[in-house]
Amino acid sequence: MAIVLITGTSKGIGFETALAFARAGHTVLATMRNPSGSPRLAEVAARENLPITISQMDVDSDQSVAGGFKAIHQQHGPIDVLVNNAGVEMAGSIEELPLAKFRAVMETNYFGALRCIQAVVPHMRQRRSGCIINISSVAGRISNPSLTPYMATKWALEALSEALAGEMKMFNVRVAVVEPGITDTEMARRLEVRSGASPYPQYERLAAIFEASLRQHPVPPSVVADKILEVVESGTWQLRHPVGAGAEGFLQWRRSFSDEEWATLWSADDETWYARIEHDFGLDTRPKEMRRAAS
Repeated sequence: MAIVLITGTSKGIGFETALAFARAGHTVLATMRNPSGSPRLAEVAARENLPITISQMDVDSDQSVAGGFKAIHQQHGPIDVLVNNAGVEMAGSIEELPLAKFRAVMETNYFGALRCIQAVVPHMRQRRSGCIINISSVAGRISNPSLTPYMATKWALEALSEALAGEMKMFNVRVAVVEPGITDTEMARRLEVRSGASPYPQYERLAAIFEASLRQHPVPPSVVADKILEVVESGTWQLRHPVGAGAEGFLQWRRSFSDEEWATLWSADDETWYARIEHDFGLDTRPKEMRRAAS
């Protein structure tokens, strides 16, 4: 059984991943930014008598990560598995979002993972064993408006992971990227259709896809957690692992377009856009006013 450190465990994928590993008999070191404000994991762990230890860690902070890993190592010994799950979302047009928003998302989703990686790789390298799982997204291989700030961080995480795999394999340390599609989490549900004065219609289009997908084909975060557990326990050296009913389909959909065709689709008029989504995915994502006009 492994000692597994998981970041961002207060809810969603991180929460379910902590439970999946603990129920499988692994020792779970679950970290989150504010444990006192997110007691649910501790409550479940106590009720089921699961081997989960919860500690505070802010992956945005050099001091918090360094101190947290040092304390965990002293108390529990070397970490066998690191799951970099902590993440935040951000949506909006490149023109309209302040630069500080881009920096904040990169700080958590990319530099947060990097801090944790740098904290564990010396020990894994010296012991010549270990596994690092970075939670990316299909957004790590696709870019479209208006999830640009989030997608940029996942592209960066994918590049980091690919290079890290090349460095660590000679030391028998596995690196994997798990790429969920649209998953039924609070983060996904925050991307809601909204009315506004933006000249960019892509946010509403993307939000409509999320809403329709979550309504018609919801994928619970436990599905992603089970995949993460499978990757660790299988011993696979495969780098990328799309997960969820729509993940591979969405990646294939992107590959069916040239770069120029992709840009043209996202900049098309509403009628063309919504008709294409309905044709390709069977999802009617048209706004209510368009549906009324069509009837």
